[in-house]
Amino acid sequence: MRQIIIIGSGPAGYTAAIYAARANLKPLLIASSVEAGGELMNTTDVENFPGFPEGIQGPELMTKMQEQAERFGTEVVYDDVTSLELTGPTKKVTLGDGSTHEALAVIFSTGSAYRKLGLSDEERLSGHGVSWCATCDGFFFKNKTIAVVGGGDSAMEEATFLTRFAEKVHVIHRKDTLRASKIMQDRAFANDKIEFVWNAEVAGITGADAVDGLRLRDTVTGDESTLDIGGLFVAIGNDPRTHLVHGQLDLTPEGTIAVAGRSSKTSQAGVFAAGDVVDPTYRQAVTAAASGTVAALDAEHYLTTLPKDLLAKASESELAAAN
Repeated sequence: MRQIIIIGSGPAGYTAAIYAARANLKPLLIASSVEAGGELMNTTDVENFPGFPEGIQGPELMTKMQEQAERFGTEVVYDDVTSLELTGPTKKVTLGDGSTHEALAVIFSTGSAYRKLGLSDEERLSGHGVSWCATCDGFFFKNKTIAVVGGGDSAMEEATFLTRFAEKVHVIHRKDTLRASKIMQDRAFANDKIEFVWNAEVAGITGADAVDGLRLRDTVTGDESTLDIGGLFVAIGNDPRTHLVHGQLDLTPEGTIAVAGRSSKTSQAGVFAAGDVVDPTYRQAVTAAASGTVAALDAEHYLTTLPKDLLAKASESELAAAN
């Protein structure tokens, strides 16, 4: 049995691990088997994380966070959590390999997942012209005309990045103004390769074996039109990954995990949440990292309130595992 298990390996999870490890809590961090490092693994230049005046690549930032966490004694396991038992003083975490790990405290920081359009051809053409990650797939669209759906910072970043490869990038937005920050808008507007399609939504994706076009619907008039493209990137937001805690933790109307005030305390004693799973608004690497700090400190304080025999049992288990 552990004192603390951290689920998730983004900025929130690794920051929580750094703080927990420095407090000698010997955390076990469960990183995904396929998405370790979170969304920043799919991001190129990170220019707004403090301490890197020249910017830093997303994967490099996450590697440094992991190295820092491991330096202080965090154990990282690359597997996926399949089920959780969060009631009672001892929490149980079951992994894809069938193993079960117990802990006195759990920090849940699983981030968010790409939101999809919900069209019938979206899944069929996934990997055949439909993508949710420009940095993953942009290289495959050299000299093509492609489209990005969305109006926020993510959509502007995707569109700007894709101009490195594509001949033309159409940005399709259902309104006539963008949600993106001014600096991201200015970059997109100044790029000659980006063309905006306002007041439009994707009604259909065409192509037998690969994307060859879109059916667009005017959100004002309802009229439909077509757009010939060779690829579609969907950047319409993210949904918090909370499916593992449905029915166990209280959620907000936005679908994030409900926490008490500015703390990370969930509706279940000994369970704490951090990062995008509690933040429907800001969703920045730096705010996620700060949230991870809060969760680790809250968990550390919680552990001091537990009976000494429970803490001793966890310490003995950790010592035995280390040997």
